[in-house]
Amino acid sequence: MPVPAEARPRATCYTRGAVTDPAIDLRIADDAGTLATTAATFVAQRAREAVEGRGRFGFAVSGGRTPWAMFGALRRFDVPWSSFDVYQVDERIAPAGDQTRNLTHLLAALPEGPDVHPMPVEDADLDAAAARYADELPPRFDLIHLGLGSDGHTASLVPGDEVLDVTDRLVAVTGTYQGERRMTLTYPALERAVKVMWLVEGIDKRGALRRVLERDPSIPAGRVSAPSQVVFADRSAVRNQSA
Repeated sequence: MPVPAEARPRATCYTRGAVTDPAIDLRIADDAGTLATTAATFVAQRAREAVEGRGRFGFAVSGGRTPWAMFGALRRFDVPWSSFDVYQVDERIAPAGDQTRNLTHLLAALPEGPDVHPMPVEDADLDAAAARYADELPPRFDLIHLGLGSDGHTASLVPGDEVLDVTDRLVAVTGTYQGERRMTLTYPALERAVKVMWLVEGIDKRGALRRVLERDPSIPAGRVSAPSQVVFADRSAVRNQSA
């Protein structure tokens, strides 16, 4: 489904005037509806390319409200759902069906067809479960979706947590954050992305988004080092920034 020209987001590149870090592609949408549609258009294109090239589309998805709107838009596209392998970027340690679980909302948002790989957060031995999930991950993800918290966290890589320094595991279990522990992909897992796609909405994300665009390592999100990254953001998240 093509996107009308007037609905397409403005695209620009943003880099730290310095040196070797590749610029992050920033695409600005006027409102939440346009953000969801243009992000869905991007996912659909990546999915078709991956399936045409090797038969499967490996897609890792974060939680939060914003991606569910994107999936709602994506359902209107003709995409090869049965060739999707959908992985979780992070998940709360909570019972099956709990409304705080990312999986609960992910399953509600997806149509029939995709092969969903849930994080095993209900296991008694969470560290062993994390290791098993790591073994399920593909050598490369065609696309990883990331969100952004106003405190600069992404996935469940949160300020001050020991998981930020994990380099020998692809999946780890965090300490308590906002009352809950979580399972999350680590930085080495995020580096497996062919493409990282950020989805950012809201005025409260302005400061954190600027730091992401500058690849500022003082916040967890700024430490994501995948070389190819695109940010889809609504105008309220970027207003008064130089991009």
